[in-house]
Amino acid sequence: MSGGIAYVLDADGDFKRRCNLGMVDVERLDQPEEIRLVRDLIRRHIEFTGSTYAAGILRDWIDVQSRFVKIMPRDYRRVLMAEARARAEGRQPTFAELVGTGSG
Repeated sequence: MSGGIAYVLDADGDFKRRCNLGMVDVERLDQPEEIRLVRDLIRRHIEFTGSTYAAGILRDWIDVQSRFVKIMPRDYRRVLMAEARARAEGRQPTFAELVGTGSG
């Protein structure tokens, strides 16, 4: 993983079994803004590549969308949460908070 969020089409329903669940959480894609994001990413992919496979995904979007999952690296989630806490407190997060050694 590169440290960010990934969206995966779990076409066969076995992605979770093949994933390193010690490092990431596999979540349902159920937030409307994320569903729109994934659909837009697929559209852009088609524009750049002409992918007929991706075009088929969009053509069958109503049926296919529920098979997408969100892959959230636990370290990345920790960083996002540390940043959000610090912002809520009107400050920048400390290095220790970002790398997970702070009290929190």
